[in-house]
Amino acid sequence: MSFGQGGPSWGPGDSRTPDWAALADESAARSRRRKWLLIGGGALATAAVAAIVATAVVTANDTGSPGSDKNASDLPAPADLPSDTSQPQPSFSSVAPPPPPDPKDYISDARKDKAPITVDAFFPGKKVTAGDRVHAKGATNRTNSCAATTQGALGSILTSNGCDQVIRATYSNNGVAVTVGLAVFGTEAEAKKAAQQASGGIASLSGAGVPTFCRAGAVCRRTANSYGRYAYFTVGGYTSGKNVTTASKDVYAVGDDLTEFTFRQIRHRGEVQASAAAGIPTA
Repeated sequence: MSFGQGGPSWGPGDSRTPDWAALADESAARSRRRKWLLIGGGALATAAVAAIVATAVVTANDTGSPGSDKNASDLPAPADLPSDTSQPQPSFSSVAPPPPPDPKDYISDARKDKAPITVDAFFPGKKVTAGDRVHAKGATNRTNSCAATTQGALGSILTSNGCDQVIRATYSNNGVAVTVGLAVFGTEAEAKKAAQQASGGIASLSGAGVPTFCRAGAVCRRTANSYGRYAYFTVGGYTSGKNVTTASKDVYAVGDDLTEFTFRQIRHRGEVQASAAAGIPTA
């Protein structure tokens, strides 16, 4: 017999001795039922969790794929970018700026070259230094009589080309003396023509510690150049009266230094005036 509501049933003959075999079978049956209940409950719980996860995955991926109730138009639109901003925007002009003035324009024509013409404007200070050579300034002279400052044919050449005035300055260094003569014209063409036609030369200027040189037939070195409306000439030699030869490197060195210095002074004159016209401050 099986267990009833009133207690266990007894074996055959009702001897009050339990039927141990029946009890063991019934106990085993109850254990099997509990095991299957536990297994079934676990499976249901696992299935429920899997269903929740699957639902979450489908929801997260539901962005308008085929079969979905959502599409791109259902998604929230990104915030509109502002059409105005308080920051200034760069702007560029389509008009090219004018080119800076050419310094040479201001020393090529008397109508533009308005800076004062004086000895100190071209030959300032008391010396000219070139590398390790120092040339002391001696006598200076400025005159409107261009021909009076020359030797040979140069006087008539300056006059015929419209020379306005000549400034002279002499420099000396260890027995060598060089006079620079700066002839002023109205235009660049006049100055260039005078330098190209040069014959004879500028007359040496002595005084202020420099004795007479390059006179009385002494052989000296002469040069002629022009830049803008200025023609500039040099005469250089020994204060001892010795003749200059092609081997006289000291005479050539002093003459070249002063020729370069004069050119730079003329060019600087143009740069200063061009900067002033453009409103650029100069030192």
